[in-house]
Amino acid sequence: MARSVPRTRADVVIRMKQIALDNQSRTIRRLTANWQPRDENIDRRISQLVEAKKEHKTDQVALAASHKTIVGLTVIGLCMTKKIERMKEKRQQARESHLKCHHKMQARIQEAEDTIQEQHLIIEALVGEKASLLQTIQGLQKDNGAPAPFDDEWEEAPKEDPEEEGLEDIPIGEGEIIDE
Repeated sequence: MARSVPRTRADVVIRMKQIALDNQSRTIRRLTANWQPRDENIDRRISQLVEAKKEHKTDQVALAASHKTIVGLTVIGLCMTKKIERMKEKRQQARESHLKCHHKMQARIQEAEDTIQEQHLIIEALVGEKASLLQTIQGLQKDNGAPAPFDDEWEEAPKEDPEEEGLEDIPIGEGEIIDE
């Protein structure tokens, strides 16, 4: 009976693998049937090979676990590197922002100092003009023979003394009524 022809590429691949497995199975059965241990050395060698194969398998498992650990640590390292880079960028941005702010504050301080200097010069000019006006007024008063109303010295009014006004301390007793 003829087998059906595979219809797709996947069917062809599966069929070829099935044929390869059948061939391997036949080969293993034939070799197993012909195999007879002839010597203890061969048995010992086979057991050593089986043990070596087990160790190899254990080593492969350990290597795979080690590889997974290394991959995990590498991923963690890359994440940390990215975080460090972001932190460096933020720190640089903060420095730049601080410098901009510092320059703005320096400009404001300089502007305030300039304004204060200008005001100081204006005040000095006004004081000089006041002195000049006072001299002019005093000169005009001298020319006209009038008294000087703008003296730089202020006269303080004398403090009034209560005794000079005639007020005396009158002792007030309890229950006394004072009529004035």
